Amino acid sequence: MDIMGDGARLLNARRAHGPHTRRTGGPAGVPPAHPAPTATQLLPGPRTRTQGRPGTGLPPEVPGLPLEDELAAREEIELSAREARLRRSAETGDPAAASVLGTLLLRRGDLDDAETHLRNATAAGDRAAANNLGVLLHQRGLTEEAAGWWRVAAVAGSASAAHALGRHFREKGDEPAAEYWLRQAAESGHTLGAYALADLLEHRRDVGAERWFLAAAEHGHREAAYRLARILENRAADEGRPREQSAETWYRQAAARGHRRAALRLGMLLEERGETDEAMRWYLNAAREGEARAACALGFLLRDAGDPDGAAVWWRRAAEDGDGNAANALGAQHAERGETDAAERWYRRALDAGDVNGAFNLGLLCSAGGRTAQAEQWYRRAAYAGHREAGNALAVLLLQQGDPAGAEPWFSKAAEAGSVDAAFNLGILHASRKEEAEARRWYEHAAAAGHAEAALQVGIALLREGDTHTAERHLRCAAGGGSAEGAFRLAALLGRQEDRQEEAEEWYEQAARHGHRRAQVRMGMYAARRGDFDDAAHWYRTAAEAGSTNGAFNLGLLSARRGDDAEAAVWWTRAAEAGHGRAALRLALLAARGGELAEAQAWCARAVELGPAEVAERAARLRDALRQELSA
Repeated sequence: MDIMGDGARLLNARRAHGPHTRRTGGPAGVPPAHPAPTATQLLPGPRTRTQGRPGTGLPPEVPGLPLEDELAAREEIELSAREARLRRSAETGDPAAASVLGTLLLRRGDLDDAETHLRNATAAGDRAAANNLGVLLHQRGLTEEAAGWWRVAAVAGSASAAHALGRHFREKGDEPAAEYWLRQAAESGHTLGAYALADLLEHRRDVGAERWFLAAAEHGHREAAYRLARILENRAADEGRPREQSAETWYRQAAARGHRRAALRLGMLLEERGETDEAMRWYLNAAREGEARAACALGFLLRDAGDPDGAAVWWRRAAEDGDGNAANALGAQHAERGETDAAERWYRRALDAGDVNGAFNLGLLCSAGGRTAQAEQWYRRAAYAGHREAGNALAVLLLQQGDPAGAEPWFSKAAEAGSVDAAFNLGILHASRKEEAEARRWYEHAAAAGHAEAALQVGIALLREGDTHTAERHLRCAAGGGSAEGAFRLAALLGRQEDRQEEAEEWYEQAARHGHRRAQVRMGMYAARRGDFDDAAHWYRTAAEAGSTNGAFNLGLLSARRGDDAEAAVWWTRAAEAGHGRAALRLALLAARGGELAEAQAWCARAVELGPAEVAERAARLRDALRQELSA
């Protein structure tokens, strides 16, 4: 409640409120439900004299004292002198002096003496004294009598008293009366009244709250600025519109005035925009003021900036203040380093802080360590708490243990809760049972949410159906999501059209760089077609070393073209031993030219065995010719 220091008077104050007697008893020291601000918080600091040392504005020096002590001593002397003057005036019946003296004593905490002078001033019609007497009585726990004096002051035009009376009625649950008096205060330009009215209206979901938050924010009320920004941001999100710049402006105003949550939210907005340096500064401001979520967010920015040790410092600080997300981040950091005991401690701490991710991460930790039974327990705990990815992980674990019947309900529950991986896995489960329609439904569900491998499966199904247009769209989603197979199949689809060869090669290259062996062979073929045999050899060799028989065969062809039959034989042998019939036929021809007829016969037999048909036919003819040669 505000303490008034003006000299305004009440008209017929005693008649308006009735006679009263001084009350010194009552539940002094028992705080109200929402304690009023103390006099020290609300009163301005003591004024200092400007006469003194020439050109300094300081009082004359007190010899032997340091400057700070000297100033304090001078202020104490001035206050004592002022109090003495006020007492003399109050004793002569000056109500204004009694009001100011009572206010000074209230500020000091001398409630008994303050009450005497405030009552005397109030009896003489001093409006400020009536308000401040209400503050004093509220501090004593005499809330009803306090409200009576606030009403007297409010009726006489005191906005501060109207605000205090509105808060009193709200604490009692009388919202209509609270709104009436708070509106009186707000419409009189009282900043705290405007904020309290806005708070009441927002509690009722009344759109009028925004107007009064704005009024309070424009007068520097930081909480009002923060809540106004939240209203603007949430409204834009609900309406599907971009965030209003004014929301950020009010966050900035509140944050600049030391509002921790506003600094946190401002940091989040800046981080979303990629302005990480400024975001880090606001997170730091909020973290230093004890905002655990800001400390956690600062830790993630430091980690991303390559400072894991700095990140750990802020995560630890946030975790010690009860932030479960930070505890999980510390656990993950230790897990990455192989420090499983420390990781487990922090994951448990996250769980103790109410973060169900802690249980999920404990399940992952146990699973990675081969502790399957414990992993299942933690997954179940997290899944029962609604953690959808834990439900998916539990289903995968049950499936691996040969329990598809137990896995399916968890896949379904997780998928319906929004787990894209669970939807994809459910598709795999149905596909394994040859339930193609149901598998397709879940693949499409996951693909619609951006799952690359699910989009690939839908694309493959559409290709089988001959719907190349829709298939291309899904394959693009798969390839764009990082699926090497999706990129390869998209390239193959595009490669059917002569005018799209360039784009096809780009997708083959993407797949090849992700380790797709068939794409690597295709890249070698594109390079050879251009006459770039070095690049062709690079891609063929990459594929061959990864186990591609076609890569090894084509590399052998390239070596033979260069006249290096020995090198060609090495790669054809690798391919033939892995089941490549054409490579076996090439080895047979190479051996025959070298006069190694028995070896040539052996490779012919291998080629006949491996096929395909035209290769087997040629190998058989060559084998027969070699037999005749050997029998001649």
